[in-house]
Parts: sequence; C-alpha cells; structure tokens
Amino acid sequence: MITKRIIPCLDVRDGRVVKGVNFLGIKDVSSPVKLAKFYSDCGADELVFYDITASAEGRGIFTDILCEAASSVFIPLTVGGGINTLDDFDRVLKCGADKVSVNSGAIRNPELISAAAQRYGDQCVVLSVDAKRVDGKYHVFAKGGREDTGMDAIEWIKRGQANGAGEIVLNSIDTDGVKNGFDLEMLGAVCEIAEVPVIASGGAGCMEHFTELFKALPKVDAGLAASIFHFGEVGINDLKKELAANGINVRI
Repeated sequence: MITKRIIPCLDVRDGRVVKGVNFLGIKDVSSPVKLAKFYSDCGADELVFYDITASAEGRGIFTDILCEAASSVFIPLTVGGGINTLDDFDRVLKCGADKVSVNSGAIRNPELISAAAQRYGDQCVVLSVDAKRVDGKYHVFAKGGREDTGMDAIEWIKRGQANGAGEIVLNSIDTDGVKNGFDLEMLGAVCEIAEVPVIASGGAGCMEHFTELFKALPKVDAGLAASIFHFGEVGINDLKKELAANGINVRI
C-alpha cells in the first residue's frame, strides 16, 4: 500500500516565511532556512518552498535563500514561484530542488509543462493550481491568487496531465488558512479525473482534518499544510501516529 505523505509548505516573501488567510492578511512567521531544517529533522515526507510574490512582481525566485534551505534538508524539495521558462527550471534544480512547481508560468505558456517534462521527466514537473469557486464553478487563479483567469480548474488539470505534469497540487483559495478542513468537494472533483498523484492544500486546522481527508478521498496522495505546523499546533510525528492509529499508511 502506498504511504500517504505529509508536506509542510513554506510560503516565502522577501526572504521570510509568511502565512495568510484566503491568500490575504499576510503575517511573518520565520526564517525559511530554519524551518526547512526543522521539518527535515522532525519527520516531514517532503517540503514545498513557494516564492509567493515572484510571479506577481515579475522576477525570478530567491536563489540564495533557496540554496541555503535546500542544503539543510534531506527530504524531497519542491520549489515554485516565478517559474516561466526552462531556464527557470534549470536554475532551481541546480539550487537543490528535486521537483519544480509551475502555476502562473504554465497558464501563460501551457507548452512549458510538456517542454519541461520532456527535458527533466514527468516526475519533476508539478502543476500547482490555485482554484476558487466563481458562480458555481472552480476557476483557476494566477499570480498568487490575485487574478481570475476564467479557466475551468478541472479542464486545466486535465490539460496539464496530458502535457506531462507528474503531480497535481490543488490549492483551494476558499479554504486556505481558514482551518475548517480541506476542500473535500473540490478535491473530489479533481480526483475523479486525476491520473497522477494529487496533493491537497488549504484548510487543515487539526489532525482530524488529515484523517478525514485520506478516509474520504483515498486517491489523495498527500496533505499539505502551513500554519498548523509553523505555529506548533500540530506536530508531524504526532500527526503520523494519529493517522496510523486510524489505519492510514504513513512513514513513521
């Protein structure tokens, strides 16, 4: 049986880890280098590093901080933010990333997914989708949740898979930072069409939300969260013990 992954997320702005609610109300948390090492040491299965303003500000990712963070971890590292070209892929992979997450750059140029998959392999390309309900449909948002593209999220994910994305991260803007649980409805719609691993993001507020996620949607491969880990509300080892006690296969 495939083990479920627990993945902390570092949202980085101006060289600091930050966290907000519904992608707004951003607050400072800590140093990304310190947090990355902490999570690597305390049982996280993977780590995600997002430079959350790179796309909106039209710049590349903070490579100096990324290199330092990558050198301190011994678990797979996914990096995103401002990934617009194959050169961007190359740059972050050389900084120590194992996988590269594309979002706004792929929206602007969908061929980026297939070009990257051909050069680096499907397993390296993660399609990150920021989605929100608009008039009863799931719309894809770009530029860190700031811009409604009008695109249907389910159709966009289908296209991304077809182009070679090896993993999908679904970030529900509706539940982000609210801590009332993962967006099971939106995730369920994605799981129905997903042919690659799906990572759930947005809404975790307690251990029970992870148990609920994996029991309700067995096709979800991983749960991603930020604030509950950053602020010590949930310990990763404690979470894994709780999941195992509920019959969910995890690496302890």
